[in-house]
Amino acid sequence: MSFEEIRVITIVYIAVFLPLIILFLKKTKLPDWIPTLYIVGIVICALGWELWFTYGWLDGDAVDIRRSEGLNFWLPKDLNWLMNSMGDAGTVLLGGIWLMWITHNKNILIFKQWKWSAFFVLLLWCVSQNIFVEMFLYHDQLSEGKTLSWAPLSPFGPYFNPTLFEFNERTIMLQTQIPWIVLPWFFYKTVINLNKN
Repeated sequence: MSFEEIRVITIVYIAVFLPLIILFLKKTKLPDWIPTLYIVGIVICALGWELWFTYGWLDGDAVDIRRSEGLNFWLPKDLNWLMNSMGDAGTVLLGGIWLMWITHNKNILIFKQWKWSAFFVLLLWCVSQNIFVEMFLYHDQLSEGKTLSWAPLSPFGPYFNPTLFEFNERTIMLQTQIPWIVLPWFFYKTVINLNKN
């Protein structure tokens, strides 16, 4: 196995399990709505794109075709969608909630009513991390010539998927950015709704 494969596997497993460890260790200090938000995030990410991208259900290639055998062994296709969804919900979405809270002086009111500055922290975090993931983690799986399935939160699918920009012979495409532009709106509204109950 190459160093690159070991790096990818390590980052994926950390992104999946570190949030779970933090949730378990800090459960008495976290608001009651955080575990619910985590579960909602997993479900939305799985149904919104991760299952579709993993299995290539609609005009796409399955993940095991788009990547190496080493990655297929350590990140099996039938667990890939769940692990990616857990990483998305834990590291990205809950990490974004933490960044919102920190950048707004730990003011809990940002979780009770819409605040544009807090939303833009979440949006910037979601889009930035996804660009980083595309460029430095999954670049071989998402590059040109490797077709991803249409997905509900990526509604243009492979049919309209222009390259947004290139860096160091790696491409950032529209199809994989759309979920992270759409999801923060829904996610922040869900946080507010959970705080009203």
